[in-house]
Amino acid sequence: MGEVRGGCCPSMYLFRSEPMQLVQLIVPTESAHLTVSYLGDVGLLQFKDLNVEKSPFQRTYAAQIKKCGEMARKLRYFKEQMLKAGFCAKKSTAQVDINLDDLEVKLGELEAELVEINANSEKLQRAHNELVEYKLVLEKAGEFFHVAHSGATELQREYESRQITEESLDTPLLLEQEMLTDSSKQVKLGFLTGLVPREKSMAFERIIFRATRGNVFIRHAVVEDPVTDPVSGVKIEKNVFVVFYSGEKAKNKILKICEAFGANRYPFSEDLGKQAQMITEVSGRLSELKTTIDVGLLQQNSLLQTIGDQFELWDLWVRKEKSVYHTLNMLSLDVTKKCLVGEGWSPIFATKQIQHALERAAFDSNSQVGAIFQVLQTKELPPTYFRTNKFTSPFQEIVDAYGVAKYQEANPTVYTIVTFPFLFAVMFGDWGHGICLLLATLFLIARERRYSSQKLGDIMEMMFGGRYCILMMALFSIFTGLIYNEFFSVPFELFAPSAYACRDLSCRDATTVGLIKAHPTYPFGVDPAWHGTRSELPFLNSLKMKMSILLGVAQMNLGIILSYCNAKFFENSVNIWFQFVPQIIFLNSLFGYLSILILVKWCIGSQADLYHTMIYMFLSPTDDLGENQLFVGQKMLQLVLLLLALVAVPWMLLPKPFLLKKQHQDRHRGQSYTPLQSTEETFQLESNHGSHGHEEFDFSEVFVHQLIHTIEFVLGSVSNTASYLRLWALSLAHSELSSVFYDKLLMLAWGYNNVVILIVGIVIFICATVGVLLVMETLSAFLHALRLHWVEFQNKFYEGDGYKFYPFSFALIGDEDE
Repeated sequence: MGEVRGGCCPSMYLFRSEPMQLVQLIVPTESAHLTVSYLGDVGLLQFKDLNVEKSPFQRTYAAQIKKCGEMARKLRYFKEQMLKAGFCAKKSTAQVDINLDDLEVKLGELEAELVEINANSEKLQRAHNELVEYKLVLEKAGEFFHVAHSGATELQREYESRQITEESLDTPLLLEQEMLTDSSKQVKLGFLTGLVPREKSMAFERIIFRATRGNVFIRHAVVEDPVTDPVSGVKIEKNVFVVFYSGEKAKNKILKICEAFGANRYPFSEDLGKQAQMITEVSGRLSELKTTIDVGLLQQNSLLQTIGDQFELWDLWVRKEKSVYHTLNMLSLDVTKKCLVGEGWSPIFATKQIQHALERAAFDSNSQVGAIFQVLQTKELPPTYFRTNKFTSPFQEIVDAYGVAKYQEANPTVYTIVTFPFLFAVMFGDWGHGICLLLATLFLIARERRYSSQKLGDIMEMMFGGRYCILMMALFSIFTGLIYNEFFSVPFELFAPSAYACRDLSCRDATTVGLIKAHPTYPFGVDPAWHGTRSELPFLNSLKMKMSILLGVAQMNLGIILSYCNAKFFENSVNIWFQFVPQIIFLNSLFGYLSILILVKWCIGSQADLYHTMIYMFLSPTDDLGENQLFVGQKMLQLVLLLLALVAVPWMLLPKPFLLKKQHQDRHRGQSYTPLQSTEETFQLESNHGSHGHEEFDFSEVFVHQLIHTIEFVLGSVSNTASYLRLWALSLAHSELSSVFYDKLLMLAWGYNNVVILIVGIVIFICATVGVLLVMETLSAFLHALRLHWVEFQNKFYEGDGYKFYPFSFALIGDEDE
């Protein structure tokens, strides 16, 4: 329950933040670690950093944090290796006492062993991949040489046969003479073999050709299956190449090009016998390496299995230890170095739990001196803490996304729990769509235990976290859908037969001319007789537009009333008399009066034009109302309301700055005065203008701020009321879209009397309904309801300039990323 001050009405526990206190702890050094650990289990104390001037390396427990960070790094390495090997860490609920030094040694030994196994496995795997590539080169290049050898044999036979037929010639050919007379001119070709990535093979061949001026001969062979590259370890599609060249310069150029293109080269012999022998040797070595790699893999899996059995326990323990030492570094060391002094915020209701944790820590650590717990007096603004549960937390998150409430400020979440899903439903109203939304939400709630222990995607996580908010939205959508009498845009006579019946055949042309009232008034919601007529759209336009204004004015009045609750709670009489009173008068003199006119018109069934009435209330307030008069004395009432609205503007603008100036002068003259503003505002004012009273009170700044606030409220009253018309616009858009999908998809397909067309129409109708109406329209209505709460409602009273209460708790470190 919130604390009650200043005669304010009793509030719910969620309406005011929990009363907080600033406490001081004096803990003996020998029990400090255990004390902070037990406070982490309690999770209701937010420590203040008393060592802000010190760098992280100058703090007392920097060495322990470094040690925990190193252990966390090793655990992350283990996790990466387990994920790579396909292992999952087992969840452990056992409570085991672990020594920091022993765990550090154990993790170091496991890391060294795992690193050694991985290094050996990597070397063996690289050698295996190289041998696989070497074997491919031997096979593919061997085919080149085999084909070339066969061709050379045929050419030799042909040459010898030609010599026999030309024996009668005495003079040999010129080339033959030159080859016989000078052996140095005989050409000797060298060659290089290897593999090159297939995507680079064309560029590889082109660069070699240009670099050697075409004095090369290149042959390629495609390797059918991807090959694991020995350097990168990635499977790549490759080609085997053989490059024939002449001269050392060409060889050097080709070697550099191979290195640039990542081509792996392997030795090769021209002798066919040696090629067969080398293939046999490589195959044997491959078999041996495969056996050795499998043995290493079994050893690695066994080690990772051992690590996985204890990983969750070690990881949680290291996280806790690191957070404990981080917290201990926020405490200041006493001069005697025998105790640590800490300060922090805690809720008042948590005092006994914190004291019990301190006593338990002193007993378990066998400390001769217990910890000292005392409450400090301070003017510092405490953090804001609301106790929420799984139902109220999503609504609190919606409010906190706009701004965290100032300490003890009225919390809009209490009303948002009802108003947010209701305004959403006003825009989304269709009880067929609401049922679909309800079924999806019930599915999430039914699998609550399973999903709460799993990591979900971003969108699924958001939907699951707001499942109870969506549940309320679905229920209210069913309610408003019943009021609109729309089930996928189709009306039903659920509560009674329609009040109207056809007098003759004239009412069958989609008009209301031939309808007569034959039954009592339809008891709940819109009469189904309106649907499908030409009068439906004008009727629903008028109904929903006026309803939007009524809802908007009611919610804005609620916001102004909450500003009174804030002012009364903080004992701020200036805000009561010169903010709340003129604001409530101004808003209701204009738009509150418009709401009354709407209700009176509905009650008496008048045909008065309310637009004309409100416009000429300002332009010609003394003119007769004529046919727009709804009740006796309306003209005089309008004159009084207009005068009150005009008086309310200077009432908001002028008195408050002068009263604050007089209060400031009285305070610094030492005179007794009645406080006109809250303790928190006084403290902030003293902080801004100096605490000793020597600075001038900046009247111009305060006056300009009040002028801006007044103009914003006056103009905002008009714009905010108009902004609520989005309830009308989106409701009609949703209804018309639903009607179009029903008439132009489902009914059109039904009219063809063809089963295939009907099935196609039903599928398209379902897809359009889910994609547009249940996803896009839901998101659109959600965002518009969010805007109405953040801007039109909360700006009337909600400052949202506080900061959240973040206690030191082990329950909050599970989702943190190291």
